[in-house]
Amino acid sequence: MTSSTPSPPPPVVVIGGGLAGVRLAQRLGGDGEGASGVTLIGEEPHAPYNRVLLADVLSGRLDPEVIALPPTPGEFLRTRAVRVDRADRLVHCADGSVVPYGTLVLATGSNPVLPPLRGLFEPGATELPRGVHAFRTMDDCLALSEAARPGTRVIVIGGGLLGVSAARALAVRGAQVVLTQQGDRLMERQLDPAASALVHQHLTELGVEVHTECRVRGVRQADGAIRSVELADGYVLGTDLTVLACGVRPRTGLAQAAGLDVRRGVVVDDELRTSDPHIRAIGDCAEHSGEARCLAAPALEQADALADSLLSPRDARPYSGTRALTRLTLHNGRPGSAPLDLAAFGDPEHRPDDDVVQLADATRGTYRKVIVRGDRLVGGVLLGELTAVGALARAWEADDQLPDDGSPLLHLLTNDGGL
Repeated sequence: MTSSTPSPPPPVVVIGGGLAGVRLAQRLGGDGEGASGVTLIGEEPHAPYNRVLLADVLSGRLDPEVIALPPTPGEFLRTRAVRVDRADRLVHCADGSVVPYGTLVLATGSNPVLPPLRGLFEPGATELPRGVHAFRTMDDCLALSEAARPGTRVIVIGGGLLGVSAARALAVRGAQVVLTQQGDRLMERQLDPAASALVHQHLTELGVEVHTECRVRGVRQADGAIRSVELADGYVLGTDLTVLACGVRPRTGLAQAAGLDVRRGVVVDDELRTSDPHIRAIGDCAEHSGEARCLAAPALEQADALADSLLSPRDARPYSGTRALTRLTLHNGRPGSAPLDLAAFGDPEHRPDDDVVQLADATRGTYRKVIVRGDRLVGGVLLGELTAVGALARAWEADDQLPDDGSPLLHLLTNDGGL
């Protein structure tokens, strides 16, 4: 009788060294057994890092090494994937290497949105001009850290989560920061007007000059660098540095070139499977149920769901979406002074027939608001002391029916619900 050695499982190749890709590689590697079947391809020259903490590196609060992610098991190729051969199941890389796969996972992340500003690109140019930076990668962060000195004039374009974080970090470094937001308030996707006003106040106290309902029309060069920004009303602001913080969009070029179904992101089903059954997609690049969230929480949940599916297909639960909570801590850089903490989940705006519970304390700078629609908690915004955020988030994520008298909701708002 001849004993046969079981054939090794088909290799899993993950393209992307961000939170989603690294989490998946770690889960599939486990305690080391089977780790040789996982190959991670990441193109950035730095070791994988937690992109969520880049603003703390920019402010000088954290060193770059502190936000590094744990090493992944298996093989890590520091190169760029340039082509996917679906017929032969091969990934071709910029360094000439060719990597075979049984299952390919796209975790290619997202790219910064570059607004169509007049004068931003010279004809035929593909690189941002000197003096202009996106705020998306470690290289962006290090370049801004090097360029932003005390007194440096900085214009941040975009008043969402990314722009607010960048403006705060640069102000802490001593830069003279102007923040421009096209909408009528800061962080309009996450915050209601009252909460946004508190963030506005916090930035102003740091010395940031905030302009809402302010559209940037173009930029002007001098001596080979961008030296001024032109607003839609014709007003011109001088600048040494211009930061583009206008959001992100899924990075789908590799998937499109491979012929996969792509809309805003790479379309995936509840198994995180693309239009090719041998290719999955997770994280910022993936579009599930018509949504491409481009947030850390969905990326990590998708990585875990896919790991469960690949490790134990029979026991895995389909991915049904993520009810993500946005959290941000704004440190003001002054010793002994408390940071501004904020958390937001669900829909920050209420409808006429919603029930709203709202508590504000102007003296302490705290604000709490939750929205109940029917018998469900559908949204909330909290600033200042976040003792209630843990319990509120759990109630929202569970999507459980609330008691008719509403007393537990008031308890969650006014008592320590756990962080």
